[in-house]
Amino acid sequence: MTTETVLRPAAEQQYAAELAALAAADDRPRPPRWNMSPQAVVTYVLGGTLPDGTVITPKYVGSRRLVEVAVGTLVTDRALLLVGVPGTAKSWLSEHLAAAVSGNSTLVVQGTAGTSEESVRYGWNYARLISEGPSEAALVPSPVLRAMQTGAVARVEELSRMPAEVQDSFITILSEKALPVPELNLHVQAVPGFTVIATANDRDRGVNQMSSALARRFNTVVLPPPATEDDEVQIVTSRASQLGRALQLPAEPPALDEVRRVVRIFRELRNGSTVDGRTQLKKPSGSLSTAEAISVIAGGMAQAGHFGDGTLGADELASGLLGAVIKDRVSDSAVWREYLEAVVKERAEWRDLYRACQDLDTSGYTVSGA
Repeated sequence: MTTETVLRPAAEQQYAAELAALAAADDRPRPPRWNMSPQAVVTYVLGGTLPDGTVITPKYVGSRRLVEVAVGTLVTDRALLLVGVPGTAKSWLSEHLAAAVSGNSTLVVQGTAGTSEESVRYGWNYARLISEGPSEAALVPSPVLRAMQTGAVARVEELSRMPAEVQDSFITILSEKALPVPELNLHVQAVPGFTVIATANDRDRGVNQMSSALARRFNTVVLPPPATEDDEVQIVTSRASQLGRALQLPAEPPALDEVRRVVRIFRELRNGSTVDGRTQLKKPSGSLSTAEAISVIAGGMAQAGHFGDGTLGADELASGLLGAVIKDRVSDSAVWREYLEAVVKERAEWRDLYRACQDLDTSGYTVSGA
């Protein structure tokens, strides 16, 4: 499969040329089984220009120190836990770190309330198990076990959503770097290069709280929302343009002014006040994350390309904004109407957006779409 034949290529596929250029130019010491040095991993994540002129595009916009701490953790014997509110690029950063370190970001365990211990440890091919009995051929290794055997990075998404007993199956793996298989009298030991990157959502705190024994085996890095409006605009513009190309949307890249308008609305509602601090606002129940802003822009591009003139504008943004803000039909509808009247209506350059949102509101979209 090539990047042109899949909807969403893995990071190591999409940025194969950059990874190869970085590895070729990298003359610093590399930890065992790493594809490049820690310094090169940071350059891959944050972007830069190589001595031969190759431009490395930034994958994450944020504090360099946080990225250095995250990469430095992977060199040690501790696992890395990326924590933050929804939409702070935890999974995105996890994927790119795994791609840069081991060239494989696909060894993933997805945490849910239904995640079983087999997803973390191993399972069985029951047809072979019944016909042949317990054997290594009948063993089905989990992504974590495969990472241990190959010296790669295993990714664990939404760790705090896993049941507590499944979470605790990581304790032996992370402390002893080994996984017992008592059915085969085996003790699988991890080879150098193995590590784990897990993510956890701040809003899931208390859903399945990690035990102190497990928490001690992670170094936690908290990823904040984008610090400035300009940073968030840069992220949304870049990701929305990538999505537009991947989906082959027949629309122009989003205008910077339209992206800034969506980002400002999200930031003002998240913070509970206008950008100038003069008007206090009620906060909606949703997170209004950067990821949701990207979805609003991408959805608007789809509407503009297929049902409009190809240019993203207020009419295309309105429905996406309503869908993102109004999660609770009663409370969020009131929050949104107040914001429209107190803020959007008062900004002369936003009158087109006010009219577009009002048109959808009066058509019943707010009620049926909430």
